[in-house]
Amino acid sequence: MRKLVIAAVFAGAMLCDARPAAAYTNIIERAPWCAVIDMGTGDAHWDCHYSSIEECRPTVLAGNRGFCNPNPYWIGWSGSPERLRPAVRRY
Repeated sequence: MRKLVIAAVFAGAMLCDARPAAAYTNIIERAPWCAVIDMGTGDAHWDCHYSSIEECRPTVLAGNRGFCNPNPYWIGWSGSPERLRPAVRRY
């Protein structure tokens, strides 16, 4: 009986922590540009690991049917932005 209660508490704790898998969100949100590739069956594959549209274009132009699209799930780069120091003028 004791093992049954422990198993029930453990299962309840696991159900209360229902959230999307971290691996799924990390794959989708890791870059601002996606190559949307047509699979030919009415389905599309979103390949989201491009930091610019210039990086995405060769994938689409290499014979894959598709287009480049801004990533709708991208939140932004993490961390604080680097501040640029003013240029030192030398005369």
